[in-house]
Amino acid sequence: MEWLERMNRAMDYIELNLAGEIELSEVARRACCSSHQFQRMFSFITNVTLAEYIRRRKLTLAAFELQNNKAIRVIDIAIKYGYESPVSFARAFQSLHGITPAMARQDGIALKAYPRLSFLITIKGVDAVNYRIETKESFEVFGIERVFQSDESGDTPSTPAQFWQQSHANGEIERLAFNAGDLPRFVSQDSNKVHGICSYKKTGNDTFPYMLCSFKSATSNTKGYSTITIPAQTWAIFPSEPIASDAFGETIETLYRRFYAEWLPTSGCEQVDEMEMQVCGERGGLHTVELWFAVRKI
Repeated sequence: MEWLERMNRAMDYIELNLAGEIELSEVARRACCSSHQFQRMFSFITNVTLAEYIRRRKLTLAAFELQNNKAIRVIDIAIKYGYESPVSFARAFQSLHGITPAMARQDGIALKAYPRLSFLITIKGVDAVNYRIETKESFEVFGIERVFQSDESGDTPSTPAQFWQQSHANGEIERLAFNAGDLPRFVSQDSNKVHGICSYKKTGNDTFPYMLCSFKSATSNTKGYSTITIPAQTWAIFPSEPIASDAFGETIETLYRRFYAEWLPTSGCEQVDEMEMQVCGERGGLHTVELWFAVRKI
């Protein structure tokens, strides 16, 4: 229940500041996580980005004011909800409601309202969440490291998924797999040689590290790669069924969503420093993935 309380404290802060400036660092502080992690959790649970949710709530409240206070000027409402000009406000308003702000003042006009979100425990069905808990000793991984932020742009990959795509295209994945050597005993021998690890160290506000990595063993060639030591941890591991390659992205999203929305709120656990791994494999000619989340009892 503590996890739900944290999330709802963050939502309370957002709601109280829709007509002001919303500091994502403060949102994250109230949820006891990083800004990056809160935005990820929010998106996986709600199927909408945090930025889009805030936009919808602002424009919902703006529509209420247009209808209930016809003396207030459109430009005053635009400025109140963070728009620099009536033009940008009108564009956003019409995109959401399908009409201009001036039309919203007409009697009988149809508008859209997006209510405040609250996080609750709900009964969704009887589908089991398959997982296992494993405590592993310290181990090392090595590979190609990048630091990402949510607003990154330009020629470099802006998301881990794009990082994977680029590294497949330029041959880095194949080269890392060649240098990986033997798999350690604590990893399934059905596993591939290249995986992903996220949030294994602090990199600054609103950023996170991600590495395309291999497990280090006595036969690994680590020259030219970054090497990190993962301390002894308890891991909550969520495996997929064997899947075709075109279902890989959707499968990972489903596993993340079930972890954040169904397992974590009721497990009595919390993530440790937001660290996680994506351990990829193959079975019977199909792909598999396990999501490893470092956890501890609350």
